[in-house]
Amino acid sequence: MANAKVIQAKQEAVDVVTAKLRESATTVVADYRGLNVTQVTELRKQLREAGVEFQVLKNTLVRRATAAAELTELDEVLTGPTAIAFSADDAVAPAKIISEFAKKNDALKVKGGVVEGRVVGVDQIKALADLPSREGLLSMLLSVLQAPVRNFALAVKAVAEKEEGSASA
Repeated sequence: MANAKVIQAKQEAVDVVTAKLRESATTVVADYRGLNVTQVTELRKQLREAGVEFQVLKNTLVRRATAAAELTELDEVLTGPTAIAFSADDAVAPAKIISEFAKKNDALKVKGGVVEGRVVGVDQIKALADLPSREGLLSMLLSVLQAPVRNFALAVKAVAEKEEGSASA
């Protein structure tokens, strides 16, 4: 009877991870071997503040989840201690935070991940990390959208000032 409960609990865990893999905008897989408790706690804190879920999971459990989510290409990186960061909202946040943390802490190694349902390698995760944050991108877009209006306003003001100068002369 206990075995049935254990099997059911494991299946439920696989189902949860499968759902996270499917729903996540970005999933980053990392090897955390060599980080001390303080460093892992700091990494978890940074990820939590960005709305990213960070878990240490057994590779066999994750392999079952990748099979269910049809992401078996990810199995290649599921060796050794594995920590996974899931983000359903911000596609850049987990890659950016983990990559920045890895630069300061050599023990943390990015292994790969999943972006928008596609398995990607370390290079793609690092490229994603180099993108500006969501707020930065929105700021750039707003600047681009405001430029024509700003230029038009400056042109109207210049014409008005020119006409005022010629009317008073």
